[in-house]
Amino acid sequence: MAEPLPFKLERDDETTVAETDRAASALMLALKALSQRAIAAVADLFFLSTMAACFWLFMSIPNPNTYQLVELGLFCAFVLAGNWIVRRK
Repeated sequence: MAEPLPFKLERDDETTVAETDRAASALMLALKALSQRAIAAVADLFFLSTMAACFWLFMSIPNPNTYQLVELGLFCAFVLAGNWIVRRK
């Protein structure tokens, strides 16, 4: 068997501090853009989940009476108001 080579750290003199700072700032800029896109996706997920809840609620009642329709309409109005508040910001 071959003997393992000794581990040696070699210094790379080609990279400077300025290059390292530029790479770090580019990485921070990319992470900032990614986090902003994630926040936008969460807002869209909130909208989608509330609309799905309204749809599911309407479909889960096979034979609604007048009071149930009024309650469902109020619930949907509340959801739309909540979505409007979230989208306005």
